[in-house]
Amino acid sequence: MKIRLLLISLISIALATSCASRKNIVYFQDELLKDGLETSTPEQLIYKTDDLLTINVSAFVQETVAPFNLTVASSNALNTTNVQGNIQLQTYLIDYEGNIEFPVLGKIKVAGLTRTELTKYLTDRISEYAKDPIVNVRLANFTITVLGEVSNPGTFTIQKERITLVEALGLASDLTIFGKRQNVKLIREVNGVKKFAEFDLTSVNTVNSPAYYLQQNDVIYVEPNRAKVRSSTFNQNNSVLISAIGTLTTILAIFLVK
Repeated sequence: MKIRLLLISLISIALATSCASRKNIVYFQDELLKDGLETSTPEQLIYKTDDLLTINVSAFVQETVAPFNLTVASSNALNTTNVQGNIQLQTYLIDYEGNIEFPVLGKIKVAGLTRTELTKYLTDRISEYAKDPIVNVRLANFTITVLGEVSNPGTFTIQKERITLVEALGLASDLTIFGKRQNVKLIREVNGVKKFAEFDLTSVNTVNSPAYYLQQNDVIYVEPNRAKVRSSTFNQNNSVLISAIGTLTTILAIFLVK
């Protein structure tokens, strides 16, 4: 009877602390590399659909390029004398066809161009209307997303136009002790198709990966290791259940001894 009681208790505890399945925990479990990234990230960002651009045009005689600068007044501007100090540049959204509507020049095909290429194009076109224009183009919504076993997951806005995998993980405050370092996943959209890559952070060769430099809207996912998966179903309710089972076992043992 005592042996039977002991077995029942052990089985109950085992059921209460059963291991979680990897299938129920881990994201992106398919064979991602079957459609992997094969080319290196370009040295300059290539503008894509849904990118937001700020374009500022200046010249020695500013009045000559004023029509090329779309501006909006900040809501903080309380009167016309304050408006000048609260002017913000209007952003240009690249539409699904890859175009923007630019003042005076009209529709311009932007998707597929680099910053250097777009700057040169605009400079040449605006030179037809103003002398020696200076064009400054900047991507306003360069974001990356870091998910999984990192200390600070989330979506981050990048102020520059070039960032590495390691820098992105630094923004997320590094991997937790439960992060699986051998296959950190990258998801990137290329010409409307999702492409994938994997990194082994334990290898120095990671820095030579063609996808080491990230692009706008890249998603990085750090998979939990086995220890994290095993512990995922053990919660505060389990501890209460185990305590209750232990108390019941003790009570039954006392009665059986008597």
